[in-house]
Amino acid sequence: MDTSSPAALVNAETLNMFVGRRVRTVVQVQRNEGGVVVGQSSDGHQLSIKSAMDVPVSNFMEVYGIAENNQTIRAEVCTDFGPNFDPKPFDQLCKLASDKFKHMFL
Repeated sequence: MDTSSPAALVNAETLNMFVGRRVRTVVQVQRNEGGVVVGQSSDGHQLSIKSAMDVPVSNFMEVYGIAENNQTIRAEVCTDFGPNFDPKPFDQLCKLASDKFKHMFL
C-alpha cells in the first residue's frame, strides 16, 4: 500500500476542509454531463466529479482525487461499487474521522 499520499475520507459536509488535498469518497451516480459525473454523496448532497470513469446511473462509485472546491473533486481513480452499496456506514466513518481530526484542519 502506498502511504506517501494519503487521502482523507470525506462526505459533502467535510469536503470543504480538504480543498486542494487528496480525498476519497463514495457517490451514487445521478448523471454524466460530458465527462463530469454528478452524484449524491453519502450524506445526501450533490457532488461533481471531474474526469470520472463512465459508471451506470444509480451505481455507487468510489472516488479518489483532489478536492477542487466544496462540491467538486478531480478524480484520479474511480471504482464502480455497483448498485448494492450501503452508503450509511461510510457516512458514519466520515463523521467519526472528521470529529476526531478536525482540530488539524481548522
